[in-house]
Amino acid sequence: MKKVALHNLGCKVNSYEIDVMQQILQENGYEIVSFDQIADIYIVNTCTVTNIADRKSRQMLHKAKAKNPDAIVVAVGCYVQTGEETVRKDECIDLAIGNNRKKDIATILMQYLKEHEGEKERAFAEDVIDINHTDEYEEMQLTHTAEHTRAYIKIQDGCNQFCSYCIIPYARGRVRSRKQEDIIREVEGLAKSGYLEIVLTGIHISSYGTDFKEKDALKELIYRLHEIEGIERIRLGSLEPRIMTEDFVAAISKLPKICPHFHLSLQSGCDATLKRMNRHYTTADFEATVERLRKYFANCAVTTDVIVGFPGETEEEFEETREYLERLQLYEMHIFKYSKRQGTRAAVMPEQVPDQIKAKRSDILLEMEERFSKQFRESFIGKELEVLIEEEKQIEGKTYMVGHSKEYICVAVAGNPLPGTVVKIKPSGIFSDGKKLFFYTR
Repeated sequence: MKKVALHNLGCKVNSYEIDVMQQILQENGYEIVSFDQIADIYIVNTCTVTNIADRKSRQMLHKAKAKNPDAIVVAVGCYVQTGEETVRKDECIDLAIGNNRKKDIATILMQYLKEHEGEKERAFAEDVIDINHTDEYEEMQLTHTAEHTRAYIKIQDGCNQFCSYCIIPYARGRVRSRKQEDIIREVEGLAKSGYLEIVLTGIHISSYGTDFKEKDALKELIYRLHEIEGIERIRLGSLEPRIMTEDFVAAISKLPKICPHFHLSLQSGCDATLKRMNRHYTTADFEATVERLRKYFANCAVTTDVIVGFPGETEEEFEETREYLERLQLYEMHIFKYSKRQGTRAAVMPEQVPDQIKAKRSDILLEMEERFSKQFRESFIGKELEVLIEEEKQIEGKTYMVGHSKEYICVAVAGNPLPGTVVKIKPSGIFSDGKKLFFYTR
């Protein structure tokens, strides 16, 4: 029995896909071991969203070959799609598999082993399709995950937006939506296995169903998932303001399983910057969406992403963003310093912002994020929260059971509730483990 070690980089879609790949390999007789152990085969599910992600992908591939020079090192995914020539030349990589072939990992490995077993010299092979000229969704079915309470459900792949800083449409191809029946079947199976919460994810889930030419496809999918017995929570992945219409928000607000936690990717609070980014909405659109969500979902958590130091961002434009975010007071903001990605329009734009200015702007928004995040958590002290218990954790020398509320607030619960159960608690305070703020109960 050959030992396989897997390592994942990047987004929630990659996390879903590596869970399926591990599942497929186990079903085909491979023994799964930790990436830090000696293995016969190392598989790195790569990311290419930034130049730094490319570098991390290479580092993990080289680490695998250094761990066991005789092992087969497999590069899978986005880095393979966008850097084929680099991958071919990299002596640490033996086998390269592109997106839309991950479901065939066992078959591809079997063929490779059959053709190259025992060879001492590098025998490079690749299986990469032209991702930009396929309309086929790569169907995968998940039956279990590393997490035992929450499952990420991939509902679509690809993106048609072509933001000026983003390479992903070239790595993932155009929008390809998954058939509703396949999604329903997967979620029904996970519900029977005891999963209580699902998170709908994809490269651009706001585009779900556009390739089917179906109106309200995402809303209809949510309705059907809501009917599945055993599923108690439905959490939505990152959404665009344009899909969050009055009708859409009003409709899903009537579904009790919908978590009042919405991630809307903003990127900038300045319209001029959004235009250079080729984002397809305005700050007014975004703000109207936030107000709409707060209208229909009491105390809802709204989170976002913000890029600072995008090419051409002046002090005045950054100040617009700062004032805008100060007004919105969102629950959490993921702050990113703009990082060049070769192959994108933004990488060759004039007026690139110096690193020290990016760092200064990032620090300003991080301070704001910490302040608003704490205020949002404090607003729930003494109020009842439903917490899905996930794991045991040692914090400040004490043992707690840790989970998340529907608002995705992390809660440390005293006592011994079992993982996979939902408990109702009234938090009595907040503390930090140095990285994250927690509610706690006495």
